[in-house]
Amino acid sequence: MKTRRAVLTALASLTALGLLTACGSGDAVVDEIKPEGRKDTGINIGPNQNRVHTAEVDAIAGKLPEAVRKRGTLILGVSAKSNPPLAFRATDDKTLIGVELDLATLVADTLGLKPEFNPVSWENLFVGLDSGKYDAVFSNVTVTEERKDKYDFATYRLDDLAFEAKKGSGWTVKGPEDVSGKRIAVGSGTNQEKILVDWSRQNEKAGRKGVDIKYYDNTTDYYLALQSGRIDGYLGPNPTVAYHVASVGQTEAVGKFSGAGAGLQGKIAATTKKDSGLVAAYAAAIDHIVANGTYAEVLKRWGLSGEAVTKSEINPPGLPRTKN
Repeated sequence: MKTRRAVLTALASLTALGLLTACGSGDAVVDEIKPEGRKDTGINIGPNQNRVHTAEVDAIAGKLPEAVRKRGTLILGVSAKSNPPLAFRATDDKTLIGVELDLATLVADTLGLKPEFNPVSWENLFVGLDSGKYDAVFSNVTVTEERKDKYDFATYRLDDLAFEAKKGSGWTVKGPEDVSGKRIAVGSGTNQEKILVDWSRQNEKAGRKGVDIKYYDNTTDYYLALQSGRIDGYLGPNPTVAYHVASVGQTEAVGKFSGAGAGLQGKIAATTKKDSGLVAAYAAAIDHIVANGTYAEVLKRWGLSGEAVTKSEINPPGLPRTKN
């Protein structure tokens, strides 16, 4: 996660480009980001989020295991290295904000529980689920057939990935052949890495060059490498790519794909330990917030209305297993 100085440096750079707008007096770069071309007040990235809330529904809360209801909290894992607009630190460099937290809060509200967010590294999200430390993970987790062996899923958003390149690159990605020989950054242990590795193998099998896959610790490092020409592109979640393209104006999306691979629409889901007894409650809570409109309100707030689902699915078909 960025340090306070890094955050302010980045925001100051955006301000110089005319892409940020302040909210109120004081620090001129603290509360709102105004993507290029937007005429409204932009996206609130300050610590005072005024989150959307909803009322408890007793019938849905009754689906919870008794021990969780008595505890009164929903203990949730979120990735400490997620990025806008998924889960990230507000401009105070402390407060966790983003669409994942907003949706998880609505689910907790419906269940009559207080959400308790625990930011950890990606791999420790699953360690926490395995050990029973977390009731769920809301962290842009894609349903995969391999993950279904150990976890239960209640879907709440469509999963799309996007390739991002320097503006004016003249590059379009439609399939494996378009990434042959390219230097592409991707997050380690993600389903987008899995897809990129598979594409690289397909290229090599067809006699083309594979993909030169690059890994960095932070997304800011990806973007610095992209601007300096050390990589040709970055493959990440479509929400983060779209947010970065709109807010900075130095890059462009050059290809968009389902996170479940060809022929299947990927789904993002609330993830819980298999047979924990929680997944039915999550699915019912998600269906409720879809029906009462608070779900759509949150997605609109973060510019993700295009990734809405009409119903939560429990353990739907996911990204296929890796073929050896």
